[in-house]
Amino acid sequence: MKLRGVVSGLQDFYIISVKAVLGLFRRPFYLRETIEQMDYAGAGSFFIVFLVSLFIGMALSLQISAELSSLGLKMYTGKIVGVSIIREIGPVAIALSFAGRVGSGMASEIGSMVLGHQVDILRVFGIDPIKKLVTPRVVSSVVMLPVLTVIGDAVSLLGGYYIAVFVSHQSGPFYWSQIKDIMDFKNIFSGIAKPFIFGFLIACISCFMGLSTRGGARGLRRATTTAVVLSTIMIIVTDFLLSRVLLYLLGMRV
Repeated sequence: MKLRGVVSGLQDFYIISVKAVLGLFRRPFYLRETIEQMDYAGAGSFFIVFLVSLFIGMALSLQISAELSSLGLKMYTGKIVGVSIIREIGPVAIALSFAGRVGSGMASEIGSMVLGHQVDILRVFGIDPIKKLVTPRVVSSVVMLPVLTVIGDAVSLLGGYYIAVFVSHQSGPFYWSQIKDIMDFKNIFSGIAKPFIFGFLIACISCFMGLSTRGGARGLRRATTTAVVLSTIMIIVTDFLLSRVLLYLLGMRV
């Protein structure tokens, strides 16, 4: 029975995800709702992304500088920090922050609408709740998470620069020259491709858990927590799978 419930849940998740994507190509287009969700997901997340990215860049630069200093290779701090941030740490850290703030908000908002029978009212009036509620959130996540990732990467590199120059007393121009050297297609594509997938997964998981809310306030708490936990797990697992696929497609040897 438990296995049957898991399979049924996966089937419902797949149906909701597919309908959310297909809703992009069918009228009506809920442009106002989409813009509101983009503002919530993007502008509303800017401050937390800025703080997280800044201190991640500073901490990473500090640790790498200390380790490379003992090997006499401290001048390569910029290159290692840049590759680590752009390819891996930046997309994952910002996606996790996005899931904690935006994903939980999506799950709790839609869950509240389910418990308040607002979703049932939409169906009574002939409005597809997936197209009206899920599709705008999926679009906003897929669009805004890559934008936030680019901003976060830039802030992390600035944080790394501050530590490298003012704490480790390295050359500022040399730091940026190393950052410029690693800004090739392979590194940039690896860092930009992941947020699109992460944004889609976060939005679909959060909306699915919101629509699955049952059992009053306790059920809402359970749905919100599950949405964040599942999003976190899927981000980590998907990051590994995408890294392996991208390394193979881009011809990078392991």
